Amino acid sequence: MTEEDLRNLGEHVAASLGEAVSDVRVVHGQLQMVAQAEKIREVLRFLRDDPSCRFVCFTDICGVDYPQREKRFEVVYHLLSPSINARVRVKAPVGEGETIPSVIEVFPGAEWFEREVYDMYGVFFTDHPDLRRILTDYGFNGHPLRKDFPVTGFVEVRYDEDRKRVIYEPVNLQQAWREFDFLSPWRGEPAVLPGDEKASAAQEKQQDEGAA
Repeated sequence: MTEEDLRNLGEHVAASLGEAVSDVRVVHGQLQMVAQAEKIREVLRFLRDDPSCRFVCFTDICGVDYPQREKRFEVVYHLLSPSINARVRVKAPVGEGETIPSVIEVFPGAEWFEREVYDMYGVFFTDHPDLRRILTDYGFNGHPLRKDFPVTGFVEVRYDEDRKRVIYEPVNLQQAWREFDFLSPWRGEPAVLPGDEKASAAQEKQQDEGAA
């Protein structure tokens, strides 16, 4: 579809769904819109069933974290219409502590994607039949794709030879005794950069000549 065709399609969707969608535009050759979280099922069902749309292929769901916004999270849905050869991106803002309806009844393939968004961002999907973590371990603390989640995490996992089992320990970074040479900082080797050995040899020669 041309960009003009996409704009016309966006106007059709906006006129049909009213306040359920806003900010309908064409971005990078794709139709994009913002939907009210509580109306997300209605919006996706219309995009799937309307003869002018027919976005019948569910691609994925992902999350985005904007800590500075009033509605901190965005749940983003991507759909494909083979009939009109077009894609649509639907963004649904969700505040921290708020919920968004599951869309499994519209697209059954959304089940694991919603679990991933819940696991990574902590966004809760109501009416999901099995909403639990999918990528992190049992008992994991926090949601690792939030912007305020520490890069190191809270615990580290290792196999203990003495106990003959996997154990969980608080993260402990031994920074004080490292020498950062920007080549192998984790090994703490002496800070010798390539070419430094030539300078050292020249200095030793000058010292020997001065002593003579």
